[in-house]
Amino acid sequence: MIGIDLGTTSSCVAVMEGGVPQVVPNQEGRRTTPSVVSFGADGEIVVGEAAKRRALLEPANTVLGVKRLIGRTFDSLQCEAFRRFASFEVVPAPNGDAHVRAAGRVYSPPEICALVLAKLKAAAEDHLGEDVDEAIITVPAYFNDPQRQATKDAGLIAGLRVSRIINEPTAAALVHGLKGELRSQKFVAVYDLGGGTFDITILEMGDGLFQVRGTGGDSFLGGDDFDERIMRWLLAECRRETGMDVARTRELLLRLRQAAEAFKRELSHAEEVEVVAPFLPGDASRAGSLITALSRRQYEGLTRDLLEQTIGSCERCLADAGMRPDQVDEVILVGGQSRAPGVIEVARRVFGREPSLAVHPHEGVALGAAIQTGIIQGEVKDLVLLDVVAHTLGIETKNGTFTPLIERNSTIPTRKSRVFTTVADGQTRVELHVLQGESDMAAYDKSLVKFEHTGIEPAPAGKPQIEVGFEIDINGIASVDATDLGTRRRQAMTIQPSGGLSAADVARLVREAAERRARSTTEADRPRLLRQVESLAANLTRSVQALEHQLTRAEADSILDALARAKQARVQARIEALRTSLSELEKVAGLVGQAMLRPEKHA
Repeated sequence: MIGIDLGTTSSCVAVMEGGVPQVVPNQEGRRTTPSVVSFGADGEIVVGEAAKRRALLEPANTVLGVKRLIGRTFDSLQCEAFRRFASFEVVPAPNGDAHVRAAGRVYSPPEICALVLAKLKAAAEDHLGEDVDEAIITVPAYFNDPQRQATKDAGLIAGLRVSRIINEPTAAALVHGLKGELRSQKFVAVYDLGGGTFDITILEMGDGLFQVRGTGGDSFLGGDDFDERIMRWLLAECRRETGMDVARTRELLLRLRQAAEAFKRELSHAEEVEVVAPFLPGDASRAGSLITALSRRQYEGLTRDLLEQTIGSCERCLADAGMRPDQVDEVILVGGQSRAPGVIEVARRVFGREPSLAVHPHEGVALGAAIQTGIIQGEVKDLVLLDVVAHTLGIETKNGTFTPLIERNSTIPTRKSRVFTTVADGQTRVELHVLQGESDMAAYDKSLVKFEHTGIEPAPAGKPQIEVGFEIDINGIASVDATDLGTRRRQAMTIQPSGGLSAADVARLVREAAERRARSTTEADRPRLLRQVESLAANLTRSVQALEHQLTRAEADSILDALARAKQARVQARIEALRTSLSELEKVAGLVGQAMLRPEKHA
């Protein structure tokens, strides 16, 4: 079992070795893998660092940051904001979800994420020397049910059985707790600002128990938003300095993003950076470049409102936990964006103490997922994790109101039930609409599922008693069932998911991914098979010459025929032909062994 941090910008995989969590380097020897996938016109798929390098050459066919679209609809405000600065095409799916188009084909976000997961899976298999088919995958604590289910689907498509979905800040807390003294009682706040999401979680730790007291955040607030503020500034500076209103081509958007990332990183260490942007288009009379400066003060002014949003989430989380800032013993910063001086200052201001940078911003979450694998497998003893649900689960009731059934910050797993009845004489079915969110009005909450309980025996209004059970499992994923209390009979429900991949879609994509992996493995085998055929053919040729007087005519002819077919197979270099030829050469090699045991015959 492996632990995976599937990140917006980069991803990481870790395993438990000798009771200690270890990051697994990828095939290029790097400890993290860019969450980037590039599609070639010939069907080639490249993932990670190579895809990131290819992005400038194929911006329309290179997908990055797609985790921000997972579980979202095309007409959502978040998707609209994403499309504004995306270098690839985002399109609506038939069910209204946000999908992407690359190299002439449409992909769902779970499919893209699955390709990243598959690369991490392969890296772990190379490292461990055995097959890996089970994983724990982390998600932002503020992910809702569709986003969690989509992440689980991505794991299945990648060939992984997802045994647990755990929250990223909780995983980071496990790393921190394992490093420290598990017996000391304390309250820890994990401030996790990554590439695409923000989470704040407060945990009580002690006696080997990690219990989440409150969680909050924003599933569309992260380092990408800080990059976009610099991109907007660059475009505005270009208009001001050169008089050009730059057309937003895909290539330009990608170059702007790369430049913004670089400037942002520099400003974490410098008070000012020189901005040289020679990639802007120009003409013969005007240089297509921008040379100016960006100060840290300017940058923090551009992004102040983003930081203020994290403050609001922290204050709500403290209120949910029933705590004051001074009751928090330690503040841990996680996520790549968390190392920015402005973020450190905000955490210091909110909690009134110096935040800890002890957990690695890019690796800590994956290491925490690995620790959770150790807990499940019994390798890590005397450690218990109790997490909470981030969003309220409820139903739509009279006049479109939202009636909560499982409140946010309830410890999971949890189950609540409620009895419903009919409102009309002879009614044979009850319809319910299950949602997740914090608004009093159902229209502003996230629709999870609409279903109807059928087969109710006709009776006067109010007499049938239907108990509907609402459950949130250890992964934060919701489910619903119904029981007729009169007959104690559980009956099937007609479920109509409001979005995401259907079970048939997932099954098809799992099959296609398995076939693609098989083809990829086959292609990787070609050089090895070619070398084996060439080596064995050369050895047999030498043996025929050396054993000329010990081989029978029939044996020699069989070997020579096999060598002739091997030569043809090497020229064609087809996989099946090479395998057949190798098998044939191994068979006739036995004739050489028999001849060597005979006494030499002389003419």
